[in-house]
Amino acid sequence: MCDKAFSESGALNRHMTVHTGDKPYKCHMCDKAFSVSTHLNTHMRVHTGDKPYKCSLCNKSFSRSSNLQSHKRCVHSNIRPYHCPYCGMLFKTEDDLKRHVHIHTGAKPYSCRHCSECFTWNRQLKRHLLKSHNEGTWFTCEICEKTFISPSDLQRHSVRHSAVKPYVCSECPKRFHTDSELKSHHRVHSEYKQFCCFLCDKSFRHKCSVVKHFKRCYVV
Repeated sequence: MCDKAFSESGALNRHMTVHTGDKPYKCHMCDKAFSVSTHLNTHMRVHTGDKPYKCSLCNKSFSRSSNLQSHKRCVHSNIRPYHCPYCGMLFKTEDDLKRHVHIHTGAKPYSCRHCSECFTWNRQLKRHLLKSHNEGTWFTCEICEKTFISPSDLQRHSVRHSAVKPYVCSECPKRFHTDSELKSHHRVHSEYKQFCCFLCDKSFRHKCSVVKHFKRCYVV
């Protein structure tokens, strides 16, 4: 049925479920089913909360080894192999680059099913559905009554009502509410310049700097 070859008959039998669609391994806690037992074992961690793959660089844990590897690449590495052809900005993942390019192309792939409005970002569509069509759920801060479109946004906001700043810079005494604030601050101490001009060899620490450079040197 395809060109794949295997060294063991058992591996071939397991592969054949790709073609037959047979999923004999069923989860007893939900209606999901899987073609191989290892996929079921991994899925069960959704229900048990087990996260055996721990990051050696921070306190985060993951249910899948692939998620851990992705976390290390995106959070703890400065490698940014994906290059924007329009502004020179560098990205860690291809998905990040694709989302960014929408800014330059004007693409609006997220369309409202109730009206003709289209949006560049999924978050904009969610906000539109909540405000214009009353679809979805607002998440409200109990302290200041600000509203947010997702629980993660509310959680990030809530830490600002606390005096606790658990993220400490290793280079200076500054502390921060969130890890994203700390990562942004680290650029002050780093010589790494992630924003590159795609027409020359110059690189910059901040996006606004490369934009100014491009306009000054190349835009008439």
